[in-house]
Amino acid sequence: MKRFKFLPVTFLLLSAIIAFSPASISGKAAIEKKSGKEEIRLIIRGDDIGSCHAANVACIQSYRRGIMRTVEVMVPCPWFEEAVKMLNENPGLDVGIHLTLTSEWDNFKWRPLTYAPSLVNKDGYFYPQTRQWNRWPAGTGFYDANPKLEEVEKELRAQIELAIKKIKNVTHLSAHMGTATCRPDLKKLVKQLAKEYGLYSGWTELTEQGVKSVGNWGSSDDTPNKREAALIKTLEKLTPGTWILVEHPGLDTPEMRAIGHRGYENVAYNRDTVTRVFTSSKVKEVIKKKGIKLISYADLKE
Repeated sequence: MKRFKFLPVTFLLLSAIIAFSPASISGKAAIEKKSGKEEIRLIIRGDDIGSCHAANVACIQSYRRGIMRTVEVMVPCPWFEEAVKMLNENPGLDVGIHLTLTSEWDNFKWRPLTYAPSLVNKDGYFYPQTRQWNRWPAGTGFYDANPKLEEVEKELRAQIELAIKKIKNVTHLSAHMGTATCRPDLKKLVKQLAKEYGLYSGWTELTEQGVKSVGNWGSSDDTPNKREAALIKTLEKLTPGTWILVEHPGLDTPEMRAIGHRGYENVAYNRDTVTRVFTSSKVKEVIKKKGIKLISYADLKE
């Protein structure tokens, strides 16, 4: 590999100016070599925009004020239309369709876009879990209900087509709670749909490209200061290559405090902490100091 002894001054100045600008991200930049050495590239992904108002606001804050460059939208959810408006007002934010086949919260539900009786419970809502949990009542697992492949395909197509119709910067697919890819035939279907609609197929292609997960960074119940310190420690340990960190920005508001399910009641506090850390000046300083390149799925797709 050819090595360069120095970088042009103009390049260094430009890098300093746009280090945390969303507009600075491009596919070409994502694969550049820095001083002849491989860069540390990092995808910060925020899930569940469209699920509720607090998630919408927090995801946009995490992008505009913070380090998040990719967001996953839940099309069947009640706050999808607001998310559409926000995403189109922020065209630099990379958007994935978070294929949704579950509705997990106790007091907050959504239904499929299509007529799909094998995908819903007796009340017509998506099942709350991907698989049946022992601590949950019977009949709450999507996988265990033996959903029909043709109904899954019809629903996923409807979600993909509505998102593409309404949102400018859709580049990829992902699976909410892993449900849309929980069986081999479903995993194959999602990959086929991604190819058909010209989208990056999410986790499958990430793995194929050698993208590694950052993993856990503290406990979700930790204080904001502890989680901030944990993420900083994790970032400082990153080695050259491409990494991904997936989390769920939110806000500690009355709306989000009403969201939860058995085993996960502190949703508002946990997700507000994520937003605080994603917008932390200390975290941004570590990323800048270590020379970590913030990229998105769009860069990998290119």
